[in-house]
Amino acid sequence: MAFSDRELLARLIQCEAGGEGFNGMLAVAGVVMNRVNTPYGEYAREGRGSIRNIIYQPGQFECVRETKRDGSYNPQNIYNMNPTDEHYEIADMAIAGNRVNEVGDALWFYNPFSNSCRGAFPSRVGEFITKLGGHCFYRPTEYYMET
Repeated sequence: MAFSDRELLARLIQCEAGGEGFNGMLAVAGVVMNRVNTPYGEYAREGRGSIRNIIYQPGQFECVRETKRDGSYNPQNIYNMNPTDEHYEIADMAIAGNRVNEVGDALWFYNPFSNSCRGAFPSRVGEFITKLGGHCFYRPTEYYMET
C-alpha cells in the first residue's frame, strides 16, 4: 500500500526530528514544504511540487534509506515509524504553510552531531540561518539558482 503525502511527511518528521520537540519537528517539515514550493533550482525540477517526489529524491533524507551507506540495515527509516497525532498535526500545519520563523525559507538541514554549524552548506548553495535543537538550517544562495 502506498503512503499518502501526509503519511510520508508525518513519518519523515518523526524519523528525522522526533527528538527535537515541536518547533524542531515543524522546522524540518517546513524545509520539506519549502522544497515542494520553491520555484527554482533542483527541487523545482526534481520535486515538481510534490511532497512524495521531494521525500523520495535520491540522497536527500537518511530516513528514506533502508540501508546505511555501509550497506547494513537502517532500522530508523520511514517504513518503521509509527507517527503519533502530534506528527500528523505538524505535517498538517506545514502543508497549510506554517513555518518556524527562524527557519524561514530554508531548503536544507542537517545534524552535525556537534555544537557548531558550518557557515555554508556544501558547494556554497546554502548559507547558515540558525540552529534549532540538533539541526543546522540553511537558506539558498545565488549559487543554488544554478543547480
